[in-house]
Amino acid sequence: MTTALIADDESLLREDLRDKLTALWPDLVIVAEAANGNEAADLIARHEPDIAFLDIKMPGQTGIEVAQGIETDTRVVFVTAYDQYAVDAFEREAIDYLLKPVTRERLAQTVTRLKNAVASDVPEAAPAPELAQILNLLARAGGSATAAGAAARAPLRWIRASRGDTTYQIAVDEVLYFQSDDKYTIVYTANGEHVIRMPLAELVSSLDAEYFWQVHRGTIVNIRNVLSSKRDGDGRVWLNVRDVAKPITVSRAYQHLFKQM
Repeated sequence: MTTALIADDESLLREDLRDKLTALWPDLVIVAEAANGNEAADLIARHEPDIAFLDIKMPGQTGIEVAQGIETDTRVVFVTAYDQYAVDAFEREAIDYLLKPVTRERLAQTVTRLKNAVASDVPEAAPAPELAQILNLLARAGGSATAAGAAARAPLRWIRASRGDTTYQIAVDEVLYFQSDDKYTIVYTANGEHVIRMPLAELVSSLDAEYFWQVHRGTIVNIRNVLSSKRDGDGRVWLNVRDVAKPITVSRAYQHLFKQM
């Protein structure tokens, strides 16, 4: 039995995709539907569907952020109304996607490809480096063709972060890692924790991508402070970061980055 999840904040589009899937793939079981990214992430973790159809633009987490945080073997199909920049990236790396409005003909192609993948009974390989890079770039650039402009901006060198009622000027190079905390971002340095009144999703586009790597939807590490990585018996990868007592988990989308470390 093949299972799937549909995530889209527009109920009519969810219903339309569900009806088309039912007609094209009667044996497919839709185990859950989500109206926002946070709900999608929770339902994927709970049901571990074989396939997740993720709208990219959703309240809460985007489809890209949800995909970055998936820890199961769930195959992702992005449903997007994004511009040609994103489509070209998906085509180049053979990432499954559907353009809105979803046509029966295009969905039939995707269904055939998914059926073949499921029938092969081969676990989905860890995403290629290019996929992680594309997800990162789309997340940083908001999924638009303005990526070039975002990349052209000089990376952030200093940040103003608070601890209690005191504000500190912190050199970005001194940051060990950033952790998302809802509408805020926690900054971890050798001198302790500080808070930035900005979501991680907004901060990420200002960081130097050469040194600050997203390893989870809510975590960005300064790679210069990563001492080692370790894979446990369940296939999870953990990072040992300088001056950080607790290991940092790496989501499945980024595990390939640490294979040779």
